[in-house]
Amino acid sequence: MLGIKRLGLLAALVLVGVAPAAAAQAAAQPSEQDTQYLQAVHQVNLYEIAAGELAQQKGQNQQVKDLAQQFVTDHTELDQSVKDVAGQLNVQLPNEPTPDQRTALDQLNNASGEEFDRLWVTQGLAGHLQAIQATQTEISQGTEPQVVQLAQTALPVLQAHYDALVTLAEELGIPVPETSASGTPGPGGTVPAPGGTTPAPGVTEETPGGTTESPVPGGTEVPVPQQS
Repeated sequence: MLGIKRLGLLAALVLVGVAPAAAAQAAAQPSEQDTQYLQAVHQVNLYEIAAGELAQQKGQNQQVKDLAQQFVTDHTELDQSVKDVAGQLNVQLPNEPTPDQRTALDQLNNASGEEFDRLWVTQGLAGHLQAIQATQTEISQGTEPQVVQLAQTALPVLQAHYDALVTLAEELGIPVPETSASGTPGPGGTVPAPGGTTPAPGVTEETPGGTTESPVPGGTEVPVPQQS
């Protein structure tokens, strides 16, 4: 009988020691940086998939249609990885693109022909540039290994998309953002403000007959990288 009591006491002590550790582990959450990156890149994927599907339907230029198809495939695969990591870390993801992204999609819906092609490329350049900057920030400042690894996987995909858009923009005579995807200013360009959490406003593009400001598809949730 005494032996049974001792075993019961030992079990209770073990549970007392384990409970706080388990509770601490359950309470641990990814950092704000990691959480915001998962949410932001998910919304980037939602926008790029929707915009890519529109381009396949409404695009006039075959290169636009082909590139859009590749974007849909790549961002669908990337988003599945985002959802997997978010599920493992108990991070709740948004159900739809940001208000800025929805405005951009509305603009695409209302455009047609060559106007659509130019608008899709312009929005894609701005959105991918912002997504690349946010991904570089996650790689350098993220603390959750799974999220950092996701960003490392996403970066070359986003960079390849941006490079393809730059090539297509040059062929179509569409202005390219002065700040490069690496964060290095181009001729006359400026680097995003350091330490900010709100991205720069819409990219202003020269068009025949004046300038138009396109909303940045990346939305307001994409963090801007720290500058050294």
